[in-house]
Amino acid sequence: MEFSAPDDRRFWPSPRAFAALFVAFTIATIPVAAQPSRFAEPPVSIEISAKPITAFDHRDSSRRQFGLLEFRGGLVLTSPFREFGGISSIRVQPDGEQFIAASDKGWWLRGRITYSGMRPTGIVDAEMAAILGPDGRALTARRWYDTESIAQDGGTLYVGIERVNRIVRFDYGKDGLTARGHPIDVPSGVRALPNNKGLEALAFVPRGLPLAGTLIAISERGLDKEGNILAFLIGGPRPGTFTVRRTADFDISDATLLPTGDLLLLERKFSWTSGLFVRIRRIPQAEIRAGVIVDGPILFEADLGFEIDNMEGLSVHRTASGETVLTLISDDNFSPLQRTILLQFTLALP
Repeated sequence: MEFSAPDDRRFWPSPRAFAALFVAFTIATIPVAAQPSRFAEPPVSIEISAKPITAFDHRDSSRRQFGLLEFRGGLVLTSPFREFGGISSIRVQPDGEQFIAASDKGWWLRGRITYSGMRPTGIVDAEMAAILGPDGRALTARRWYDTESIAQDGGTLYVGIERVNRIVRFDYGKDGLTARGHPIDVPSGVRALPNNKGLEALAFVPRGLPLAGTLIAISERGLDKEGNILAFLIGGPRPGTFTVRRTADFDISDATLLPTGDLLLLERKFSWTSGLFVRIRRIPQAEIRAGVIVDGPILFEADLGFEIDNMEGLSVHRTASGETVLTLISDDNFSPLQRTILLQFTLALP
């Protein structure tokens, strides 16, 4: 779900604006209807317009530092293509330009981010295509929708589907946007997650790290008896279940790994009295193992006084100069009240 701030971002939304937010919240909780059955179609080239976001803090346009993050720039993205929107996950490639993303209505989006220095300026070479199942039909023809998360292992992509709590694997390196998704085996605990607060975040552990070959899967708000968030280590050397300590009513919206192996969690919460909040928490990789409760420091937190929306996607890449860059993207729920925004920050690593 996403909640846009009013035009004057220095203040909390007015009662009228909150009424609009309530409509957005209600729409966001309605299951997405499945699309008609169809076979593979060629990817469609689309145009994406980008309006720059030059300041992250509405109250102080000169401010650049936010916790351990330094604001690099952002974009408000729009497109006339009817399937554009609902972006729930993104993976920016090592060059910092190419990216692959997924919408919660079961569509791929890929393209290239352009820059002026360190500041993102636009999206070019954009294409969209329906995400396909093993039979070549759109995933949504199976009523497999709410494609919420992406993990990447070289040319292999894994996509998490919340409403059915399944994970499908794609040979993206070979077949690109026409790759067919094949379900992988998942623990019974994944399939038992709630269908609207279920599988929300995926991250793949690369070679050279202690859990190499492991797919980390985290729920949005699937809770254990103590109220902590359920998470799973799938495959790899030490599979099993662990939990993430849930604090301050935040839910998980995405996850990614730093080059060090530490896990970054993108989280959000909404309250009618206090508004929308997002934050990023860092979980040390040495603490991630089956049977434990993990927690970690908050690197960054923002509310409606800043340029945020329903931030659902988080990716990490390193620049040629060695900077660690975080890319965040929002899910507009295909609502005219909401926005698709892309934000980039430099993370100060210890």
